[in-house]
Amino acid sequence: MVSGMAETATTRRSRITPEREAELYEAVLDLLREVGYDSLTMDAVATRTRSSKATLYRQWGGKAELVARAIRHHKPVDLAAVDTGTLRGDFRALTHRQDDCQMEQDSALMRVLGTAAHTNPELLAALREWLIEPELAEMRRVVQRAVDRGEVRPDNPAIDYVLHMIIGAFVARTLIDEAPPTQAFVASYIDAVVIPALSA
Repeated sequence: MVSGMAETATTRRSRITPEREAELYEAVLDLLREVGYDSLTMDAVATRTRSSKATLYRQWGGKAELVARAIRHHKPVDLAAVDTGTLRGDFRALTHRQDDCQMEQDSALMRVLGTAAHTNPELLAALREWLIEPELAEMRRVVQRAVDRGEVRPDNPAIDYVLHMIIGAFVARTLIDEAPPTQAFVASYIDAVVIPALSA
């Protein structure tokens, strides 16, 4: 069913060039940062991008999918493409893909979407389809390589919680320390929490 939905979505978007699609996604993220999810409207997106609202609905179906696809485009899910030969090296390489400024912006977006998803089932479903499930699958591939290399026991219960731990680092940094996540913080968290959990 998911593949069918993806095929339908691809068909809907076929008339928009990749450049135009990227421009639309960037505008959506800008609006999301400015007004939040609940106040973001398709009218506002249409005005900001000089598009017709009918075109937006035809291509993306609604606000939830448009936002989820914008996040996916901004943060491509290609974790498994990083292969340094060690689990710590893979996580370090992933950490260094974003500078501190980008991490702060992404953390703010996560808070906005996390809050909105609690009261918006359509948004939650779109985020699960376009972002959460693909990231879980990619993270499993990263960890499976470590299992195959003998770095992680195949029965280690922490395997199922790697993404939870990493997302938790972003959320906890802001709530507990009143500071945005940084490369240094995430790297130290991985060394102190994630790697030991997986190496146990």
